Amino acid sequence: MKPLFFLLFLFLTGPFLSAQITDPVATEVWDPEPRAVDPGPVNGPPADAYILFDGTNTDQWEHLNGKAVGWKQEGTHLTVAKGTGDIQTKKVFGDCQLHLEWRSPLVIEGEGQGRGNSGVFLQGIYEVQILDSYQNRTYSNGQAGAIYKQHIPLVNPLRPTGEWNTYDIIFKAPRFNDNGMKVASGYITVLINGVLVQNHVEIKGTTPYIGLPQNEPHGPGPIKLQDHSNPVSFRNIWIREL
Repeated sequence: MKPLFFLLFLFLTGPFLSAQITDPVATEVWDPEPRAVDPGPVNGPPADAYILFDGTNTDQWEHLNGKAVGWKQEGTHLTVAKGTGDIQTKKVFGDCQLHLEWRSPLVIEGEGQGRGNSGVFLQGIYEVQILDSYQNRTYSNGQAGAIYKQHIPLVNPLRPTGEWNTYDIIFKAPRFNDNGMKVASGYITVLINGVLVQNHVEIKGTTPYIGLPQNEPHGPGPIKLQDHSNPVSFRNIWIREL
């Protein structure tokens, strides 16, 4: 049947065919069955999560130069040590669900981008901004929860300075073909303290401080945390591969 005639056939017979379905079983789908996942304890990681930091050690992390992590581990949390540089996971990831908790310094110093500044980078490239944006004005596409220099958060649900904030990030990585051309954009959803701030927004490319997004081809990459000279602390970091 030629495509044009097939479309005409569907147009004319579609309502008739739908009207003939009288058994609810006809529209039930049983396969595939979603696999069961243990959600884990309340406020804890699900059973299928990959634990990146739980306060035990920093074995999952390294500096960008491959050296051991030089940040300060203080009990259950890890704090940026100024000047030591960014850290990243040893393992690389593609599509993922990422959970982390962070806290700005207890003592307020600086303003704008100079106050409680860090960032979490998906695949080591795409930054979700971390900043003490509680009663601290800066450019909107650079405040906490922004896809840096690309997407402004829908709202600002940050807790007061020095309190812990939670990020839950759903990331779909961009796709590149064998010739290095981007064939599908990446998308990201972000919740801060359970409040939606980025609703499946398109990643336009890299998130540079200066200049426009670029789209260099790449595959899976690490989760990176930024040393921006402010002693921001992190805890309870886990990830699920999607």
